[in-house]
Amino acid sequence: MTDSHLTRRALMRYGAYGAGAAALAGTAASWERLTGADIPGRDDGSLVVATLGPAYGPEAIRTLREGFAELHPDIKLRINAVQAVDWSDFFAKILTQVAAGTAPDLVYVATEGVQLFAQRLGVALDKWVKRDAAELKEYFADVHPSLVESMMYEGSLYQLPVEFNAADLYFNRQVLRRAGADFPPADWTRDDFTTLLRDMKKSGGSRFTPYFWTNRLWGGVVPWLFANETNLLAESKAPGGQWLWDGFYPAAQREGRGGGFRWTTPQATHDRVEEVYDYLASLIQDGLSTRPEGGNGQNLIGVFSTGRVGVTPAGGFWAGGLHLAGMKRDGFDVQYFPRWRTQRMQYGAAGYALLRTSKMQDEAWEFIKYAARRDTLTRLFTTNQTTPARRSLLTAARYEETGPAHWPVFYDTLDRFPDTGPIPAPPQVAEVEQVLLKHTGTALASPRSVRPALRRMQGDLEKAMERDA
Repeated sequence: MTDSHLTRRALMRYGAYGAGAAALAGTAASWERLTGADIPGRDDGSLVVATLGPAYGPEAIRTLREGFAELHPDIKLRINAVQAVDWSDFFAKILTQVAAGTAPDLVYVATEGVQLFAQRLGVALDKWVKRDAAELKEYFADVHPSLVESMMYEGSLYQLPVEFNAADLYFNRQVLRRAGADFPPADWTRDDFTTLLRDMKKSGGSRFTPYFWTNRLWGGVVPWLFANETNLLAESKAPGGQWLWDGFYPAAQREGRGGGFRWTTPQATHDRVEEVYDYLASLIQDGLSTRPEGGNGQNLIGVFSTGRVGVTPAGGFWAGGLHLAGMKRDGFDVQYFPRWRTQRMQYGAAGYALLRTSKMQDEAWEFIKYAARRDTLTRLFTTNQTTPARRSLLTAARYEETGPAHWPVFYDTLDRFPDTGPIPAPPQVAEVEQVLLKHTGTALASPRSVRPALRRMQGDLEKAMERDA
């Protein structure tokens, strides 16, 4: 990329729905031991909003602050862009502030932290949503119910989603042409995917990798688990939530909705999970994929844009990232994950969580509403560094400069496949992801490693889920 700050922001956005939460294990494990604070306390009567610094740069902070001041000149606002290495470091600093009595009022939280914060520190938004129902009807009509449901916990709503990213597949158009391959149709299959990788391999050369993926919760092995109609943890819905669904969504859209997702019993040794790992191991064995790397994929933009990688999972944030890296809008494109037993896909979302320690909860609610407004998000997400939660913001004009041609895929991943759901993120998500990353790397070391590694993963997941988050 030409702008190192924007490069970092794009990479942190990538981490927001995957690698960034992996090290939350250390944060959660040391919850009671966190003391001290790294920024000044809230001592001037301001409403304090904490965001991850690299994900929200100075221009975005100015946009939020100035727009809010126009609507609420009586509320002093301070936005702390907490400079952190990754999301785990960010959460650790927030928890440090809480322990020291200098907590912010609002924290920007991605899917990985929604249930963790809801269980430990969050305030349910139900009473304000019910009170301001008439004002919010326009918002909910513009936001897919799955995104809203992912922000619920045990029947209550804790955040209004403002952005999300589904794990779709990006293709380098140059690589497709070199392989003599057509762009895949929306209803393609896993076997079509394998055939495409083989065609790419034949024409790619020794330094070429058809499929590259990063070992993480978001966009790693989980999309393949979803496609094979399974999950790392047994998934169900909490009861409740009818107050929201009946109040804001028509019957067809509220059918099957509940009070938020529950992820409970580990099922790493399920036959379908083993099928997924066997398949990925076969891709590695045949030279169609590298063994997955850890981290947030810092080198991925470079190798993809130069044609050394053909296909990789990414979300709407990459449209802006690749554009900033110098790729032309017709140099890449995006398509849904292929069908296996199903074509269910996964996403991560984000919004503002209100903390129980806040003495300005009514004022904080006004900021939450402001941050979810259509005009706010229009000004905030100008460079396509993410996918807005509001459906109406995805227009041809938005992607005219950055691409890709198939930009409707970003929101249609939800609209066309309504069972698409969030990555599995229980309150114990930190330990769960740590276990997943560790044993996925081991399982894919060789074809014979899969079954014993999954048995060990199952045991460690069971221990993780038995612990209080």
